[in-house]
Amino acid sequence: MKKIRIAGAGPSGLTAAINLAKAGYEVEVFEKATDVGKHLKGGLQGLENWSDKKDIVDELREMNLGINFDLDPFYNFSVSNGRKSWDFEADPGTPAFYLVKRGSVPGSLDYGLKEQALQSGVNIRFQEKAPLEEMDIIATGPVKNEVFIAAKGIAFDTSMDDMAIAFVDDRAAYLGYSYLLVTNGSGCMCTVLFDRFNNVGNCLENTKRIFSEMVELDIQNPRPDGGIGSFSLGCQFESNGQLYVGEVAGLQDMVWGFGMRSAMRSGYLAARSIIHGEDYEKAATECFRNKLKASLVNRYIWERFGARNYSMIFDALKGTRSPPKYMQSFHNFNYLQRLAYPFAIRKMRDRYPELRL
Repeated sequence: MKKIRIAGAGPSGLTAAINLAKAGYEVEVFEKATDVGKHLKGGLQGLENWSDKKDIVDELREMNLGINFDLDPFYNFSVSNGRKSWDFEADPGTPAFYLVKRGSVPGSLDYGLKEQALQSGVNIRFQEKAPLEEMDIIATGPVKNEVFIAAKGIAFDTSMDDMAIAFVDDRAAYLGYSYLLVTNGSGCMCTVLFDRFNNVGNCLENTKRIFSEMVELDIQNPRPDGGIGSFSLGCQFESNGQLYVGEVAGLQDMVWGFGMRSAMRSGYLAARSIIHGEDYEKAATECFRNKLKASLVNRYIWERFGARNYSMIFDALKGTRSPPKYMQSFHNFNYLQRLAYPFAIRKMRDRYPELRL
């Protein structure tokens, strides 16, 4: 059976590796860092549960992934713009999102996937830069000349109660949002910008000040955290026999940057295409194309109708019976988005000329 070589040991690359190894393939993963998740410091990230009817826990199991990492469900979260606050609650039994740790720390998603890969027989070759022309699957993360999002913050230990708070104001996060997440003694505070990245340091200081006025902070052992994200509508899923997964393929959520679910799904689809002889390009296009279009329209709406500090958007969301179900519709290219798309794509191409839109 053919040996499969994968560049990158992030969630998409390891998901592909686990599935291939379980199917009997000999799998090598090349990772230039000394461990998985080295650019992350144990910060918390949201694994969204609103873009699909299927709960993400069931989807992980469907993708042959075990839950050997911290996965904390959140049903409640709040949003503020400094003038007004909105409290949201998901339907009983259906979390709005799950919080996971990221980085080279016990309990993280990265460590959990690494352990599953090693137990499945995957050979992870750390501190080895992959010869890309020899790789079967490319999972190398964000494309640096197609970056549309930048995040900077701190991960920390804390005695604070569990919470999830977002703050929307351009002083704290230009065209984006800041967040404060706490679960089981771990916390993360971050600013997420969609432009003016050179101002990320000032935005983080404003974020710290704003959250210190909202809640009583307890920050212990702070570590720097953050990252970048890239997006493309002109996704390259396959080229010269090589399969592209995760952000290197262009997969990301353009409105808020929740991309882990798509990354792992793409790794799973790539593995299936090899195992079962399926057309990965076709499967990935069918799975992601409309979600990416919806994401672009949502980014346009966010920037166009975010006037008066985003009150209009969150008032509309608060007015629905079930915000997560409402958000599900707006992540799957509904009728209204299809009508808005021709106008939104023209505006977003002008707005983001560096992206393949």
